[in-house]
Amino acid sequence: MKQEYDFSKGERGKFYQPDLKLIPPVHLEPKVLEYLAARAQARGIPLSELVNELLKKDIELIEAGR
Repeated sequence: MKQEYDFSKGERGKFYQPDLKLIPPVHLEPKVLEYLAARAQARGIPLSELVNELLKKDIELIEAGR
């Protein structure tokens, strides 16, 4: 790394996006990932779609229990 960097031509906020929504990564345990990946492949859908379906069902169950 350089000792000094020249920011004299920099633009403040050039890449700022106020409405940007970040999607955090989700880390699954290897056995869980393996199981879900196999189920998704068997159904012919992407892994993320399967995980979202399962989480939505869990949310429905949680909300029904309130």
